[in-house]
Amino acid sequence: MRKLKFFFIGFIPGLILVLFILNKKGASCSYFPNDRVRAETATKKFVFSTEFQQAMQENKIDEKFIKDSILVNGTIDFDKSKAQAEPCAEYLLLYPKKNPRLEIYYGKCKDEALFKTMKKL
Repeated sequence: MRKLKFFFIGFIPGLILVLFILNKKGASCSYFPNDRVRAETATKKFVFSTEFQQAMQENKIDEKFIKDSILVNGTIDFDKSKAQAEPCAEYLLLYPKKNPRLEIYYGKCKDEALFKTMKKL
């Protein structure tokens, strides 16, 4: 019982300290496929096809909105995606998660994310 007390005396403050440090750095620990794909996409250089650029202008959407809102609040439809495609995996992103209004089709390559089409639903 005494060893258990000493364990918790060190463990609990250490856990709290680590949580504060990780929260300040913005670290996340989500290993779900949807979250991983969206997080990896956000780190890539964004490239837009001409069709996608036209859709962005029609819907009054800019690159910042795509990074900050659509990627964060969207969901990947893995049934309609081609995650194993070569050389770039292709994904269908629905925004927002509930009652999607936009359908975005893009490819995630090694160094860039190529946004191909955007459809309003």
